[in-house]
Amino acid sequence: MRPNVTTIQPNNILDGVTGAVFRQEVAAAVEAGADIVLVDCQDISFMDSSGLGALVLALKFMRAAERQLVLCSLNQQVKTLFQLTEIAQVFQIYDNRQHFEQSGLLGS
Repeated sequence: MRPNVTTIQPNNILDGVTGAVFRQEVAAAVEAGADIVLVDCQDISFMDSSGLGALVLALKFMRAAERQLVLCSLNQQVKTLFQLTEIAQVFQIYDNRQHFEQSGLLGS
């Protein structure tokens, strides 16, 4: 059986204010039955530490619900933030949606 995937695509800035909205979107996706939440970061122009915190809290929430949170399409600023904080290894990160779809997570 294929898992139910919900894609969330934040845009512009992911910070304390937009991070709260993002976390609500993740919770709503789980409530609607998502097994995997794919966060497509291609439209994020800037992320600060609060935005990073929102991603970490969302990941913890998903793990507690025995679901998966995966990321794709990180821009250079977000990649740099992940490298500086050494948080990249905590997340499943794909180059883009196509690589996620080819990853095997979706089953057959």
